Amino acid sequence: MTGGSRRQGTCLRWLITFAVATALCVAGPSLNWKFKKGFNFGRPIPSCPLCVCDCPRPLSVLQIAPGLANLSVTDCGSNDPDLKTEMEKQYVDLLTEEMKLREAVAVEHDQHMNVTLAEARRVASQYQREAEKCNAATETCEEARERTEALLIKEKKLTSLWERRARRFGWEGD
Repeated sequence: MTGGSRRQGTCLRWLITFAVATALCVAGPSLNWKFKKGFNFGRPIPSCPLCVCDCPRPLSVLQIAPGLANLSVTDCGSNDPDLKTEMEKQYVDLLTEEMKLREAVAVEHDQHMNVTLAEARRVASQYQREAEKCNAATETCEEARERTEALLIKEKKLTSLWERRARRFGWEGD
């Protein structure tokens, strides 16, 4: 027997053991109950005797909450004058009011967006001005660097000229 088939056989045994244990865990409580009560193979189940109890009648909704029995839409809000006027409005009036509210919300939203847009434009303009200042300063620095570089080249040429003249007259520099 090779090592691979031995490993496979061991794995199969563990798998079967796990499956049986799982089945017993799932079906075990039901089987235990059946053993305690006894198996009933086709025999009629004896019926229980009728229960004789002297229980009070269940409470009705009227007894629990008397106000719940009078739930009608026409009676709703009759004590609240504001709610009463709202309920008496016609459907068209309610739709008109809803449209006015939506229009007011839209106008408020537009105003907020306009303020936000104006603020964004102001900030963008400020950044643009700062960028232009930065570009101008960079150009000035670049021009100064170019002038300095040109002066340095000129100075190096002049130094080289004087050094050549000095060597001609016998100077032995470093």
